[in-house]
Amino acid sequence: MRFLLSIILAVSALCAPASAQQVPHSQAEISLSFAPLVKQAAPAVVNIFANRRTAARATPFMGNPFFDQFFPDMQQTMPRVQNSLGSGVILSEDGIVVSNYHVVGMATEIRVVLNDRREFDARILLADEQSDLAILKIDSDVPLPWLPFRDSDEVEVGELALAIGNPFGIGQTVSSGIVSGLARSGVATGNARGYFLQTDAAINPGNSGGALIDVAGRLIGVNTRILTRSGGSNGVGFSIPSNLVAQFVKQARAGNAEFKRPWAGVNGQAVDGDLAEGFGLAVPEGVVITALHPLSPFAQAGLSTGDIVLSVDARPVNAPAEMLHHLSVRGVGEVSTIHYLSDGSERRVEVALIEAPEVPAADPRTLREGSLAGLTVANLNPRLAIEIGLPSDMSGVVVTQIAGPLRRVGLRVGAIITAINGDPVTSTADIALLEGAEGRSWSFDGIFQGRPFTFRFRF
Repeated sequence: MRFLLSIILAVSALCAPASAQQVPHSQAEISLSFAPLVKQAAPAVVNIFANRRTAARATPFMGNPFFDQFFPDMQQTMPRVQNSLGSGVILSEDGIVVSNYHVVGMATEIRVVLNDRREFDARILLADEQSDLAILKIDSDVPLPWLPFRDSDEVEVGELALAIGNPFGIGQTVSSGIVSGLARSGVATGNARGYFLQTDAAINPGNSGGALIDVAGRLIGVNTRILTRSGGSNGVGFSIPSNLVAQFVKQARAGNAEFKRPWAGVNGQAVDGDLAEGFGLAVPEGVVITALHPLSPFAQAGLSTGDIVLSVDARPVNAPAEMLHHLSVRGVGEVSTIHYLSDGSERRVEVALIEAPEVPAADPRTLREGSLAGLTVANLNPRLAIEIGLPSDMSGVVVTQIAGPLRRVGLRVGAIITAINGDPVTSTADIALLEGAEGRSWSFDGIFQGRPFTFRFRF
């Protein structure tokens, strides 16, 4: 009888309504309802409406005397307005908001709507397409609701998580799930390729920029994209870890106009089974260094090609993007502890985190006269290589812009020119000598996307 009474009391405790003012802490409370947690966190998640004005394309009839005379209105081109809809998260009571770059990047007007229907104009403090993050600022006369950060490196697979956002523009919505994966680094978000948390909490179009929170109401990630074939959620969503978001907020508050990302000057690849066997490792782990720039802080600290980076600041790394993520979280000007394997011996060293150097000087040159008018080149350095998307160990004279007739001959931005008409090209000064040069036949030798090329063309 006592045993039966104990069971009845336990079931009654589980079925009792939770206090609307209390955040659930135990598994029993969580199984009852997420409502208290949502009441606490939802006010800090906002809807974002962004407009971008772009120039309208000219009609093919513009400039035609006949159409200009009889259809003068065709000459008037109205700018087009592109609209985007997404979500955001308030991170401080003074109005710091995070969203995705693909939601607000290049926007001319941004409107932030709170859960209580208050509306604010927002301005961009810092935006970075590569990370797909943007930090906004809204101004309010009263403190705003906000979400605290949680250390995303402490998040574990299997933890409960809630995704809050504005899917399909239908209004704020909450979905529940778990953290289903960590260190997802093979996922592309627009032009961004980074390091993500994975969740099976339903994320749909419009959820971008919304919050992924834990059961304590702390931000663990900013929802950014899904993997889908139908356009709807299939339970595979990705969030940008909160630690990287915190570094963005830090730099935005410091007044940075662009995100300063540490430069490693390293090319590497994940250690797979075959490499592990070749290196004599018991299990595949780490990132093997395949190339090092001479100015790399890793090279300065003593690492060399063939070494295997095992961890950054005591965080294991198993992909180049994962290593870059941990360096970015630490930030430029700081020092990271690198644990690596060299010649079979484990070693630890401190590496100073620096920005990509501009050595040699880019010294951009543009040809304005002659057959090659419209060609702009620069001396390739690590900073420029990052901007163009080239490997950091490449050098030479790179094409940065093409205008005029040269656009039709096949030359592309990012091509490295090694010779013109058989004469070696080693710096932009060699290109400057061609200012005003006339000729009908030209030959360009160089490298594009890692492959040698030769362009021969006539004007």
